[in-house]
Parts: sequence; structure tokens; C-alpha cells
Amino acid sequence: MRPERLLPLIVATALFIENMDSTAIATSLPQMAADLGVEAVSLKLALTTYMLALAVFIPVSGWVADRFGARPTFMAAIAVFLLGSLACAVSGSLGELVAARFLQGMGGAMMVPVGRLVLLRSVPKPELVRALSWLTIPALLGPMLGPVLGGFITTYSHWRFIFLINIPMGLLGIWLAWRHVPLLRSKVGPLDWRGFILTSSGLALAIFGFATMGRHLVSTPVAVGCVLLGLVALALYGLHARRHPHPLLRLDLFRLSTFRIGVLGGSLFRIGIGATPFLLPLMLQMSFGLNPLQSGLLTFTSAAGAMFMKTLAARIIHRFGFRPVLVANALLASLFLCGFGLFRADTPYPLIVGVLLASGCFRSLQFTSLNAIVYADVDDARMSQASSLAAMAQQVSLAMGITIGGSALSVASVASGQPMDAAINFGFAFLTVGLISASSVLMMLRLSPDAGAEMSGRARPGEEVTEPKPTGRPGT
Repeated sequence: MRPERLLPLIVATALFIENMDSTAIATSLPQMAADLGVEAVSLKLALTTYMLALAVFIPVSGWVADRFGARPTFMAAIAVFLLGSLACAVSGSLGELVAARFLQGMGGAMMVPVGRLVLLRSVPKPELVRALSWLTIPALLGPMLGPVLGGFITTYSHWRFIFLINIPMGLLGIWLAWRHVPLLRSKVGPLDWRGFILTSSGLALAIFGFATMGRHLVSTPVAVGCVLLGLVALALYGLHARRHPHPLLRLDLFRLSTFRIGVLGGSLFRIGIGATPFLLPLMLQMSFGLNPLQSGLLTFTSAAGAMFMKTLAARIIHRFGFRPVLVANALLASLFLCGFGLFRADTPYPLIVGVLLASGCFRSLQFTSLNAIVYADVDDARMSQASSLAAMAQQVSLAMGITIGGSALSVASVASGQPMDAAINFGFAFLTVGLISASSVLMMLRLSPDAGAEMSGRARPGEEVTEPKPTGRPGT
């Protein structure tokens, strides 16, 4: 099999076990809480801890891969994730489960960015869009199978076995990586420890604050304080990076227009999309009275649409180019997101399925386009930095999406004077996050018409499309 197909499938094993694990757990929280002797709401801390671990270790993943090599780093990351899974399976208390989830997050923080780095450095840019599509197809099976498999295991066996289903696929990924993933070691300077402390603490505090705001894990003043402290730490890192010769994260990447627009515009789009897995099941179950299985069978169609689009994304981008696709598709995907709020309990199921299927297609095309355009003008020397910085931005935007979606639901309940599970409140929440996603168009319009021409395969023979190289100190 050619590298542009084989390597994405190997990397996809990491995405598969990570996505399946997180979606399977969500269906089993009440049973886990009863077994551990705590309230179900307390187990949200286990989910938040995983996000915190990602925020702490993603920024350093690129340096570790360059220092020790992509292959051993990728293999070790999967191994750490599997050890965390085993620890979760034998946890006897909430504290033990939280610690095990943090260990899982350490592995997850290295798996996905390093796996993406393998693709970015091994696959030619004209083949990158297709390779990213191959990467996402197996990874989409995780969220499709996770809720059904998690519910089945919890109902007919025990929730602890959910964490053990990661083991066979993870071991397969380690073996395939040992056989086929290149070493890809690069010469790097010493680790920027001060930068690591500032970014890890800043991201951890900011994401913890965003994730707990309005969700009753901590008080609102504590959550706001965490966000403010996190933003201060990140601002201090910005000052630090200007003076350090080898900063942990090179902020000069934002001088590349394709990287800047892809990351910032993509973050706005992901805020709306990130709220969907939180809002949609709540609406279907709390407002429409569906059981978890019925809800999962409906939302399954969105993932099916996303998988279908992955087979067409490369051809669509090649036909129209990045700028038209990112602008028009962002509007369409956001329109469908707003339309979720028009669903009612008596809405025909075929109509809901059709809307979710189309929404999954447009969302998938946008993600494929964003994940590619971000790296269109990044040189090989800064590719690991770009991968870490982009992954970090994704985690922040997804956490903000959950927070904004939940806050919009609460505000709508107060404004309407109706219970939170009233359909009208979900309509306002989906409208809010949909408009935020639509605002990403303002960023996408700033792309040049030939942005990413080499990557999309639209560059003329003999024509080299390049981005002006930044000047100044490396950390600025």
C-alpha cells in the first residue's frame, strides 16, 4: 500500500481508540457513579481531567517528537494511553479514576499531534488532502461505535470492560508503527522549560475555567478566576517567546496568512461544532423524551455523513480551491447547525435524519479543508511547532464550545421563563453557536484566491506558490 494511504491508516488507530473511548464513557456515567459511590455529576471531573492533560502536554509534543523521533514517540504515546486505560478499568474510587484519566490524557496529547506530524513530513503536499481524508475515515468509526458499544457493554456486562476494548487496537497500532512509521528525528535545541510552564499552566487554567463555567463543578467566581489567570500566563508566554531564541511555540507562525486564518477562523467554526455533541443528545433525550439508544441511532447519521464526505473532499477542494470551499461551506454548515434548533418532538424522523446527514457532510468538508490549509505554507523546519500550536487551539475552541452552548441554554431558560429542557431554549442555544461558527467566514474571506494552490493540486505546472518568509526574531 502506498505511504499516503498506509500512514494515515496507522495514525488513525490512535484517533480511533481515543474517540471511541471518550464517546463510550459518556453513555456509562450513571453506572460508573453508582459503582464508585459518588454522584454522577462528580464524574464530569474525570472528563475535564482528560482535557487538562491534553492542554498541558500538547505544546511539548512537537519538541519530544523532534528530539526522540516520531516513531518511538508515537509508539510510547499509545502505550501510555493503554496503561491509562488499564488503570481506569481497575479504579476503585473517583480519585483513582481521575488520576488514570490524566495518564490517558498524557498519551492522547502525544498520539494525535505526533501522528499528524508523521503525515505532514512524509506525504507530499499535493497528496496531503487525500491523506488527511484517509486518516479521518477510520477515526470516524470511533464516535460512531462508541455510544452503541458503551451502552451495550454497560447494560450486559460491566462498565470497566469499556476501557479494555482499547487494548487490541492500541497494540495493533504500536506494531504497525514499529513496522512502517519513519523515525523522522530532527535537530532541536534545549526544551524551553519556562515556556512549557507558562503554556501548560495557562492552558490548563483557561480550559478548566471554560469547561467548568456554568457546569457546577466549581463556583462561577473560581471558574472566572481560572480563566483570567490562564490568560495572564499565556500573555506572559507571548512576552517570553519574543526574547527566547528557541521558544516552545513559535508565534511567528501567525505571520503566515494561511496558518493564521486557518487556526483563528477554524477556532470560531469549531466553537459551534464543539457544542453540538453536548446540546444535541440533551435536546433529543430531555426535550423529546427519546432514550439513549434512540438518540444515538439518530445522531449516528451525522457521523455517517461525515465519513461519506471524506471520500469526496479532495476532489471538491481540487475543483474549487480552498477559499471558495471554506467560505461557502462554512455558511452552509452553520445554517444547518442553526436548523437543529427548529427540531421539535413531532418532527418526522426522516427529516431529522436527512438534516443530520447533510450537516455531517458539510462539517466534514470544512474540517478537512481547515486541517489542510493550516499547513499549506509551513516549511518542514517548523512543521512540528505548527502541529502542536494548531492542536492546542482546537482543544481551547472545543472547550469554549461546550461552555458557550451550556451558557446559552441557561440564559434562554431564564429569558423564556420555561424549564431548561423546553425546545425553545435549545433553539436559542443552537442559533447562538451557529452564528459563532458562521462568523468564521469573516476570516476565510481574507485568504488569497490561490491560497494552498500547491496542496489542492491547482497550481500551474512550473508555478511555485509560496508565502513570504517572516523576518525578525524567531519567537515573534
